[in-house]
Amino acid sequence: MQSKTFGKLHWLGLSVIIFAIDQVVKWWFVQEFSLYQQMQVLPFFSFTLAYNPGAAFSFLGDASGWQRWFLSGVAIVVSVMLVGWLRQLRPGESWQACSLSLILGGALGNLLDRLVNGHVTDFLLFYYKNWYFPAFNLADTAITIGAAMLILDMFRSSPASESKSQL
Repeated sequence: MQSKTFGKLHWLGLSVIIFAIDQVVKWWFVQEFSLYQQMQVLPFFSFTLAYNPGAAFSFLGDASGWQRWFLSGVAIVVSVMLVGWLRQLRPGESWQACSLSLILGGALGNLLDRLVNGHVTDFLLFYYKNWYFPAFNLADTAITIGAAMLILDMFRSSPASESKSQL
């Protein structure tokens, strides 16, 4: 039986797992790779070690250092909001709880990097010939999957789909 007071907070376990895996994998890459070293895995994918002092796609990466604290503050505010959102979820909203937990685990993983190192450690690199997608990490992947799940959930539970299902 789930407590009404704590909503879906038991989903925080998924956030902890995402956070832990992300940190262990980042630690391994820092130990085993030199900066920008690449190990090709597939013709379009390599492991590499890169540091991103900015946000997604290196946005603000060339700023003078204030972005570290600004982006950390945003991550803290968003994380608190996500926990509050999780707390308010009702039974039957497990899809949403899973998506919020993925986002939270990823946000906390990148937050710790930013606070401790001043940058986020990235290691996944996709490319095609001379075109490279910006390197990213497992925390970014969890955030993206969680956000996609939230978007899908909006379509699944939109008023238009509810009215169609009643016909």
